This record gives sequence, structure tokens and C-alpha cells, in this order.
Amino acid sequence: MDRNRGGWGDGVFDALFALALVVFGLFGTGPAGLNQGVGTGRATYPLVVVAALALAGRRRWPLATLAVVTATTTAYLVLGYPYGPILVSFFVAVYTVAAYRPLRTAALAGAAALVALLAHVFVGARPTGLDGLMGVAAWLVVPFAVGTTVRLGRESAARNRVDDARRLADTERLRVAREVHDVVGHGLAAIHMQAEIALHLLGKRPEQAETALTAISRTSKEALDELRVTLTVVRRDEAVDERSPAPGLDQLPQLRDRLAGAGVPLTVEVDGEPRPLPIAVDLAAYRVVQESLTNVLRHAGPATATVRLRYAPDEVTIEITDTGRGPAAGPEWAGGYGLAGMRERVTVLGGSFTAGPGPGGGFRVYVTLPAKEVA
Repeated sequence: MDRNRGGWGDGVFDALFALALVVFGLFGTGPAGLNQGVGTGRATYPLVVVAALALAGRRRWPLATLAVVTATTTAYLVLGYPYGPILVSFFVAVYTVAAYRPLRTAALAGAAALVALLAHVFVGARPTGLDGLMGVAAWLVVPFAVGTTVRLGRESAARNRVDDARRLADTERLRVAREVHDVVGHGLAAIHMQAEIALHLLGKRPEQAETALTAISRTSKEALDELRVTLTVVRRDEAVDERSPAPGLDQLPQLRDRLAGAGVPLTVEVDGEPRPLPIAVDLAAYRVVQESLTNVLRHAGPATATVRLRYAPDEVTIEITDTGRGPAAGPEWAGGYGLAGMRERVTVLGGSFTAGPGPGGGFRVYVTLPAKEVA
């Protein structure tokens, strides 16, 4: 189907352009004939006008436009009228087909137009030498090459936009997956430890087992609430519940209670005056602490943990240490996905990340984040 969905502005431009070519043809054909020593006839100007006006729909019906312009131009030249402004209409029609139609379709249409134009070389008193044939071919080859170049450039730009959109979508999915990993991983690790404690105490001290089960209920609810807030990003038609704020360092007391319920005492030390941080920085800092403490639950064994926060004018530093079994305890300590995710969170914000064995045993994570707004 030979039809493009051009915009209203394109249609107006093409109509004005066609009218301009009509004026150019009416005033330019006569002088062109005088220069070439070729006269005009009764059909000269009607053919010039029809060829020019056909361009008003060139982007909407490019193949039909080329057919009309080729027919009128061929008739014009076969009748022996002078080379002149009508060839501009033919040039534009060929360019439009090359620019707005696939290469195969445009090539077939261009070849048909060339064959039609060659008729005037062999009919009437027109030059039939090589120069004449090359001149006719140039009227088609030049606009066809220009139009094809424009179309390839437009298609390349469109592919680039699609690739950029795909990369952004992949980045967003990766970010959401990382958030879900942190939320679910930490929640399940804490629930596992609390369940182990409840099972151990159930037969010996039921009243303490009840405390552990209560902690499991609270931890699971907090994890589900946090997961719901995290996944809100993929359901943009729903507003975030104001009762469930985005995670940040102000939620460290909940993390401390959760670890205490799982049997890992946590100490939080703050140096400097706490202050609000940019959302991205605050979230990254919280996730680093959360993932580090999840690793303590999973791999450190019987241990205690300490989180030290230091607020400086231009940055905030976070140090997480534990007294557990150290880096040989599990794959996370060997540099697994948890550490890689933390490092990526920090470096993308322009911070620094180090992790390894602590000086006195256990494991140490040390992070520096900018305390200013980042992109």
C-alpha cells in the first residue's frame, strides 16, 4: 500500500513547496527554452503545472507521485519541449521514493521511471549519443542516491533509539532485580535464623520460642512491605503508600531489631551530625548495610556486628564489621553476587567500595558515598 502517515505540518510544507514549483515552472520554462533554442507549445505549461502540483502528496503517496511526475515529464520531453523546471519536479519525486520506500521497491520504481524517460531520447530530435544517455541517467541516479542516504540515516537513528530504549529497560530491570535480591535475601536470612531459634526453644522454653515466632511474623511483614514499595516502580499507575517510605539509613533501628531477633547483636555507631542524604545515596547506603548484615547472618556463624557511620561535609562513610568466621565461610565472602551488587551500587554514584578480611578477624566492608545530589 503506497501511503505514509505524514504529519499535518509535512502536508502543509509539501503543498507550499508544490505551489512554489508551479510559480518557478511558469516563469522559468520560457527563458530555458530561449537559451536552448527550443520552443514551447500549448501543452507545455499544463504539464509543468501538473508535475509540480503532484508533489503536494509526495510523502503521503510517494510511488503514485513518481508515476504522475514521470508520465507528465516523459510526455513533456517527447513533445520536444525544453529541458527546464519540470525536471526539478522529477528530481524531487525520485528523491522522495528513495527516502520513504524500501530499497528494493525504490529501485524498481526508479528503473521504471528511467526506462520511461529514455523514450524522449529515441523519439524526436533529441541527442542519442552517450552524453544524452548519461544526462538522463543523472536526473535519476543523483536524487536516488541522496534519498537512499537520507533513508539509511533515518533508519540508523531509529535503530539507535530502539537500542537506547532497550538498554534503559535492561538497566531498570537489573535495578529492580537487585532491589528484590536485597529485600528477599535479607528477609529470608533473618527469618531462617529466627525459625532455627524457635525450633530449638520450642520443646525447652516455649515462652522464648513464642518471642522468636513473633519476630518471624514482624520480619516477614517488614520484608513484604519493603518488597511492595520496591516493586511499585514497575506499576507506575499506583502511588506509593506514604506509610511505607523508601528504605534509607533512618531504618537502621529496624535492621538492628531484626538481627537481634535472629541472634546476631548489632551495634550502630554514628560520628558527626546525621542529616538527610539524596534519595539515591541514602538508598545505596541502606542496601549496602542490609546486604552486609545478610551475609553476616548467612556465613559468619555465631558473631556480633557493628555498623559505623561518619557524616562529613561532602561524603558519608560506612563501615560494617563482624566477629564471625571470616572470608572462608562462604561464597559471598569470596566475591559473589552480593559483593558485586554492593560495589556496583556504590561506584555508579561515584563512591568507593572495599571489602575483605577484618584486621582482627571476621569481615569488613568499607564504603564512601558522596553526600550531594548525583545523577
